[in-house]
Amino acid sequence: MAKTKPFVSDIENIRKRARQDIDKGAMTAGYRADRATVVKLLNHALATELVCVLRYKYHYYMASGIHSQAIKAEFLQHANEEQGHADLIAERITQLDGKPNLSPEGLLSRSHSDYVEGEDIVDMIKEDLVAERIAIDSYREMISYVGTDDPTTRRVLEGILAMEEEHAEDMNTLLEQLGKKGEPAKPSPTRKAAGKRG
Repeated sequence: MAKTKPFVSDIENIRKRARQDIDKGAMTAGYRADRATVVKLLNHALATELVCVLRYKYHYYMASGIHSQAIKAEFLQHANEEQGHADLIAERITQLDGKPNLSPEGLLSRSHSDYVEGEDIVDMIKEDLVAERIAIDSYREMISYVGTDDPTTRRVLEGILAMEEEHAEDMNTLLEQLGKKGEPAKPSPTRKAAGKRG
């Protein structure tokens, strides 16, 4: 039988500490992470999201071709979701008593992903997939760094990571469905053969 571990809390001490440094808002003495480093990481994530918004928006406006409407809709949806990520990150930065860096100056140098326009709709999808893969690994590293020292930031990053993985899967699916010039991909010989047997 599992040994019961009692929950013990010094509520009087917690109350006392809550009254100290009240001007720090959510930043209590119990915060264990290196706040300056977390804010810096979050500002890099913010820049990454903003670059992704701009790239997806460019792709939305520039995508063309007979089959581009559904892909454009996907680009626009992703742009809006990336903007939502940026908003979550900026809000968390302010909760940590930091300042979100929204300056366009140095945006690309702070961003983990690149801004690549692409030559055609397939290139655009590939560039978006590459950027999503960069974001996925970057968020994993940030989550690992934060660990249990800042559960709120970790939860924000984990939620964004899950959506970035979904975005990568969306882009990968689009690539599988399209041929080299943005037309529907031809069925592979194995699929064709399997279809004839049925």
